[in-house]
Formats: sequence, structure tokens, C-alpha cells
Amino acid sequence: MLKVLLVNDTRKQVGKLRESLIAAGCSVEEVSQALFIPRQVDALQPDLVIIDTDSPSRDVLEQICVVTQDAPRPIVMVSDDSQPAAIKAAISAGVSAYVVEGIDKGRLAAVLTVAQARFEADQSLKEQVKVAEGKLNERKDIERAKGMLMKLRGLNEADAYHAMRKMAMDQNVRISDVAAKLLSVNDLLS
Repeated sequence: MLKVLLVNDTRKQVGKLRESLIAAGCSVEEVSQALFIPRQVDALQPDLVIIDTDSPSRDVLEQICVVTQDAPRPIVMVSDDSQPAAIKAAISAGVSAYVVEGIDKGRLAAVLTVAQARFEADQSLKEQVKVAEGKLNERKDIERAKGMLMKLRGLNEADAYHAMRKMAMDQNVRISDVAAKLLSVNDLLS
């Protein structure tokens, strides 16, 4: 059963949307204040958030950014605002799916599936970027440590790398760990 936080940021009733979600087999918690979305997400731990709004305000978009950063999950925004700038702002804030003029009962399951799939794809890409950045930073540390050894011990590049690799093998650690230790010691002694 999908646990949904339904945020009503409009003056209208969202009863039909709530009923459609329940009919689709979702457990629904409805709240009426969009300003505390991160707190509500933290307390309720929903699988998905649906925000019904006339137009995404700056405050709501900021709250979405906080949720996306602290407790990422699929977010669907239902809005009457079809302006490209509003849609782009919502997507940039972390909205997984933006639906204009309400969710038809027949399309509800598809919209939720798309939002979840988009969210999972975004999370996968973020993880890939994080891994790539980590590898790049490790490579930079290795190059800096190698340069330091070349300068301090008068080694050529191949010998400096070999010395670091031997130290890593002797200590049964990764070469990036050796590089980080060498750079830390150098910073301490500088």
C-alpha cells in the first residue's frame, strides 16, 4: 500500500483526489499547510507527496527543495498554472511530475507510476554523479600526493606512484587512502 501525503495548498477541496487515491489502494494523510512540508514528511514518512496548488509559490518551492535535499521522495504537483516558468521552477525544486488542471481518476495510477520512476531515475543519476565525483577527488589526491613525493624525495612520477602503491599494498589499504594520509601529514608539517 502506497502511503501518500496529500498537501492542499489551495482554497478548494481536494476530496475527489483523496477519494481517487484511496480507491487506487493508497493510504492518504491530508494536510492543509504547505509551509511545513519537510516537518510533515519527517513525521509521516510517506512514500509519495502530492501537492495541490493553484500556482507553485516561492515558499512551497523552497519547502520542496528542503524535502528533496533532506528526505528525498517522489513529489507530484497538481496545479492550474501551465506557465513554462512555473513548471520549470517546480521541476528544478525537485518535483517528479507536474500535472496541469487536476488528475483524472483514470490517469492517477499512471501519474503516480511516472513520478516514482522519474524519482528513481533521478536518484540513480545523483548516486552516479556522487560516485564519479568521489573517484575524481581520489584521483586528484593521488596526483597531489605523487607530486609531493616527487618534490620532497626527488622521485620521478613512476617511482612516486610505485612507492605509494607499495605502501598501500603493505598496509592493505587503497592507494587513495595512502594519498590522503600523505597529504594530511604534509599539511600538518607545513
